[in-house]
Amino acid sequence: MSLEKAIKHKKEFRRQYYGAGKFDRTCRPHGSCPYCYSNRTHRNVRRMLSVATDNEFGS
Repeated sequence: MSLEKAIKHKKEFRRQYYGAGKFDRTCRPHGSCPYCYSNRTHRNVRRMLSVATDNEFGS
């Protein structure tokens, strides 16, 4: 069923995207603005830092 036909027959329930993110006008979910990017990659950055310090001290 095409999207137009689904909308016509009330089978499509996608919501419109209204407004931008809180901190950046260009922000979308999973966006690349600095705030969203740092939130998404926080766990990976901490993991990489701990591995780097472990390698530095030879543990």
